Amino acid sequence: MSAALNLPWCISIFFVEFQAYFGQDYSRTAWIHSIVDCSTMLFAPFGSYVSNHFSCQVGIILGGLLASTGLVLSSFATSLEYLYLTLGVLTGLGFALCYSPAIAMVGKYFDKRKALAYGIAMSGSGIGTFILAPVVQMLIEQYSWQGALLILGGFVSNLCVCGALMRPINVQEDFTQYQLNQDQIHDESKNNSTHLMECSPISQECTSKSLCFCSKQEYSFILKPNFIILAVSFLFLAYGCSPPFVYLVPYALSVGVTHQEAAFLMSILGVIDIIGNITFGWLTDTRFLKKYRYTCYLIAVALDGLCCLFLPILRCFQLLVPFSISFGYFDGAYVALIPVVTGDVVGTSSLSSALGVVFFLHAVPYLVSPPIAGLLVDVTGNYTASFLISGFSMIFCALVLSFVKIIKKIKNKQLTLNVPTSDTRQEI
Repeated sequence: MSAALNLPWCISIFFVEFQAYFGQDYSRTAWIHSIVDCSTMLFAPFGSYVSNHFSCQVGIILGGLLASTGLVLSSFATSLEYLYLTLGVLTGLGFALCYSPAIAMVGKYFDKRKALAYGIAMSGSGIGTFILAPVVQMLIEQYSWQGALLILGGFVSNLCVCGALMRPINVQEDFTQYQLNQDQIHDESKNNSTHLMECSPISQECTSKSLCFCSKQEYSFILKPNFIILAVSFLFLAYGCSPPFVYLVPYALSVGVTHQEAAFLMSILGVIDIIGNITFGWLTDTRFLKKYRYTCYLIAVALDGLCCLFLPILRCFQLLVPFSISFGYFDGAYVALIPVVTGDVVGTSSLSSALGVVFFLHAVPYLVSPPIAGLLVDVTGNYTASFLISGFSMIFCALVLSFVKIIKKIKNKQLTLNVPTSDTRQEI
């Protein structure tokens, strides 16, 4: 399923085809990829809402239908503006309805080895990049970009099948909790007990007042200082990680790499992304590193940004292969830890809603970063400025979180020193 959800990253292979067919510059063509990513993240809270109030199955099946329809309609495009709507908005909305429920479902099944579980589940994205990149290039060569989009539309429709197989395991837990609320109804205030009954998934009644109450409970984590800081860091992370995926193939072609070799670079990136997902998830679940998962996340983000800083000096296929390996590994590493880090901040019960907000925060950076990078390419005539800004943005994300973590440690030490040891028993 995550292989199909990773299809937006393979749109970069269509970049040169769209640019040549419609005769547009880098900046205007890059808006296609930007709108896809932006729509996917912008509507992520809506995907969380559908999964919370209906079911993950309904959200994923509906998302698969929309994404497939968007790709099929895109094969009939006659202008970039048409692609903005079909390939950008419609397909992005479909992926948004699938993404948050699929990731949140993993957290409901696993607790002890959560990072490894997320790593394995999200490794499908790497498999998708590894397989789809050369397949998409082959489809373009055999059937043109129109035929390739039509075939991919049929492939993405399999998300409906994946959604039908989603089996939530919290039905019995919800029923037990509902019975407990019924037993305690005489001991609690009438207003609070009514809200609890209305918010239960078992209850069929739904009023505007109960929806307002439930929404406040679901998104109460937004005002937590830890989540606010994490949210700000995601803005810089999202801005930095998008341009390398969009412009890796065009950059490789500009330095003399063949089309097949450029697509192979995306394949390498994808398969190493799998290794990063699984191995980093496994390592951070070990007893030694489990309490340092936050630090491991910061290191992975910083090293991924460092890879982008070196990309402008890599001007042949032999040097771009090590970049794909290193960038793909650290990308898979920190992506596997995003749900874990978010869950540690907000708790498992609010993870689905929190992931919707996290992906929503990615929307604006994903929308503006590729066109800004394309504008810099049009102005400067090279990719150096674009990749440097991406690298520094990701490094700044890691520095912000590191700085906050250091401040918290200092404050905790000061609080510990200010408490007199002789009065500890008396205070307790």
